[in-house]
Amino acid sequence: MASVFNIFAIIVMAAVVFVLIRGLINMMRGGSGSTSNKLMQARVLLQFIALVLILLAVYFNRQGG
Repeated sequence: MASVFNIFAIIVMAAVVFVLIRGLINMMRGGSGSTSNKLMQARVLLQFIALVLILLAVYFNRQGG
C-alpha cells in the first residue's frame, strides 16, 4: 500500500516542479499577473497533496502494510 502512495507522491511532486517552472517562465516573459496567481495557487494545492501522500506512505510503512 505504501508503494502506491510513494508512486502518487512522486507524480504529484513532478507536477509541482512543472507548475513552478511554468510560473517562472510566465513571470520572466512578463505574463499576466492573474495567470501567475493561478499557477501559484495550483502549486500550493499540489504541494499539500504531495505532503499528505508522503505522510500516508510513511504511516503505512510504519504499520508494515
